[in-house]
Amino acid sequence: MSKITRSTFLKQSLKTGAIVWLSPSLLTRAASTNYYRPEAELMQRLVAANDGVVEKLLATSFDKRDFNRKIGYDVALLTASYCHQQSRYYHDASLLLPIEKLTQHLLSAQAPDGTVNVGNLESPPDTAFIVEIVTPAAFVLQSENGNAVRLIRDNLKAFLVKTGDALTVGGLHTPNHRWVICAALARINALYPNRRYVARIEEWLAEGVFINADGNYPERSRIYSYVENTAFLSIGRLLNKPHLYAPVRKNLAATWYYMEPNGELVANDSRRQDQYVWKQQDPNSPLTILSYYLLYRYMAINDKSSTFAGIAKTIEQVKGFDERVLNRALIHFMEEPMLQKELPAAAAPETNFEKLFTQSHLLRIRRNDRTTTLFGGTDQPVMIASGRSSSPDFFGFRKGEALLKYMRLSTSFFSTGYFYSDGLKKVGNTWVLQKKLSVPYYQPIPKQLRKVDGDYTLSESIDGRFWNKMDFKNRPVSNVKVLDTTIFLTETNGSNELHFEVKGQAEVRITIELCFKEGGKLTGVAEGENGNNFLEEGMGTYQLGQDAITFGPGANNHKAITNLGGERYSTHFGNLQTEGMRVYITGVTPFKHKLVFS
Repeated sequence: MSKITRSTFLKQSLKTGAIVWLSPSLLTRAASTNYYRPEAELMQRLVAANDGVVEKLLATSFDKRDFNRKIGYDVALLTASYCHQQSRYYHDASLLLPIEKLTQHLLSAQAPDGTVNVGNLESPPDTAFIVEIVTPAAFVLQSENGNAVRLIRDNLKAFLVKTGDALTVGGLHTPNHRWVICAALARINALYPNRRYVARIEEWLAEGVFINADGNYPERSRIYSYVENTAFLSIGRLLNKPHLYAPVRKNLAATWYYMEPNGELVANDSRRQDQYVWKQQDPNSPLTILSYYLLYRYMAINDKSSTFAGIAKTIEQVKGFDERVLNRALIHFMEEPMLQKELPAAAAPETNFEKLFTQSHLLRIRRNDRTTTLFGGTDQPVMIASGRSSSPDFFGFRKGEALLKYMRLSTSFFSTGYFYSDGLKKVGNTWVLQKKLSVPYYQPIPKQLRKVDGDYTLSESIDGRFWNKMDFKNRPVSNVKVLDTTIFLTETNGSNELHFEVKGQAEVRITIELCFKEGGKLTGVAEGENGNNFLEEGMGTYQLGQDAITFGPGANNHKAITNLGGERYSTHFGNLQTEGMRVYITGVTPFKHKLVFS
């Protein structure tokens, strides 16, 4: 059976909306043969959408399937239509053989220790993600009868119990994996109680749950905050730990301010792969608020929150709601009666705000359909690795559908590459980004530290650009060169004025890179090679649909636009460019320039 790479696994998760949900206890499930009356129109849409997906699914083969998360989703989809009384497939026996084959695929994919290969090899956390998907079907099927259904239930039990054995001893890689494993064990325990499951959960919970003052978990990722929120609600419900709802409330309140008017979520301050994945050309890849719908809906009803109800109602109007929520959410409404209750009175979410996330130095400004993003919180020293914030995108601007994905600034100053600010502060009505770089030359190492064989410590240079066996920290320095970059932003009613000031070493090339969303039209720019454009003077315009961004004035002193990432990337032939329409503005130090976006 073929394997799936970690990259493909994550892309599939994004395309499917990665919707998993809470599993109620057996007591709750057994008492729910008559569900709470749902909001009628929404439930009709859920059933119709699920049936539509099932109809297409039944036209495919279930005999040979590559193992991935889709198998779990397909089990849930087929089970929902089979078990829901309003479905046109209600108790349709033609669904049972496909479900049985899919559960056999789950069993055959398990390694002897109970894990599966999906992304990582024999991975406990990735196995836990599968548990989150298939347990809703296991719960719903508890009240169904018949030999064929019993065979499916037996298959699911065998898979989940063996998985439970793996998760009680298995390890993990990242912060969110702790809670995914705990949630999976809580769900398995609700079906097949075992003290070992609860003991393992308590062991992980004893490490403590961290959420900062901004409302962000350690990874500051909208992908993984969704994962953690879902896990904490599951653990809280199933093990009677309502205190775990507190970080969920805090994170959901914060997430609204990350949302663009079209539902996309910015990720400038993330420490994970969503720093970049949302900018790719694939229309399914942008991170959106859609994945959070069930979270907001559940917490709105549970807390009687008009704020969360307003956000849930807003999400229902986001493009893609049918494809990425309705098509997969029926099983969760069936397993969780709370979701079927009517939302409380909704308060219109805030759409005119200036919100600073002080912990990550991320500024979000929204003026209805216009948004401004300013970021100055890269983790220092800059390292290109998962778990570190390393995005050089310090400014973004949206006006309706017209989108400047990002602005970057790069210099030729000793190949130090992109500008990364040392934080973000406000002076009067102006926001300030600033970074001072110092690059030394090195003197002979002191006599008492010299080695006859020349075998000095492999170490990082003082400026962080490279490593060598030079024992840099113990060497005197001289001829220190300095470059001081400051960027000032003033926002007024949805328009932005940026002032750039780069001083210190003279005759350093400055390159400002603008990347607009692909598919638009640029005017006022000079076309260069390979689809690159230069705003040499005056104002430029980018238009997408009925919306347009005017930007400028331009400047053009050089056309050196390669290796902008600096030594960190160019040494390994790397490139941080993403899909989009790029425009460059260039100059040399001492450099002063003003750019206006309106």
